[in-house]
Amino acid sequence: IGAHYDHLGLGHYGARDRAAEGSTHPGADDNASGTAVLLDLARRLSHLPVKPGRTIVFVAFSGEELGLYGSRHFVDHSPVLSATKAMINLDMVGRLRDNRVTVFGVRSGARFADVISEVARELALEVVQSDSVGRSDHMSFYNKKIPVLHFFTGNHADYHRPSDTWDKLNIEGMAKVSNLVLLSTL
Repeated sequence: IGAHYDHLGLGHYGARDRAAEGSTHPGADDNASGTAVLLDLARRLSHLPVKPGRTIVFVAFSGEELGLYGSRHFVDHSPVLSATKAMINLDMVGRLRDNRVTVFGVRSGARFADVISEVARELALEVVQSDSVGRSDHMSFYNKKIPVLHFFTGNHADYHRPSDTWDKLNIEGMAKVSNLVLLSTL
């Protein structure tokens, strides 16, 4: 389960608004939200009375905004890659609206679509299952023929702007995404 923890810094690379270059780009949704859900999942899974039947590795990547550098390095040098059955990526999961989550990559693994649909129904979430794989750190795994799921709550006007701040996050929505991922992995 992974998420990237880097963002644009002062916006000299990747900013949507050239006039904002030099201003802090907090990246609350992109991708502090994914990193927070990653940490929440690690905490919750570590406290389960019955542990999952497989090892779950948690990894936070850097260099996503510059071109997937961290995730690509991980898959090229990971001692656990050959045993990896799937990769779950959390990128921009902090702005849940109308209980709708997009999940990319559902066709990359057997039963992904069924499992995600079943869990989403239990949680009263609407899941948009994309035929696309999407673009983020999971692509480094997908390119190595590893099935992937990428959870995403949608684009917004604050994307890659200094206005992507913590006060706009839907904390309850992030908890719902965490529940969806947790129940999908068990």
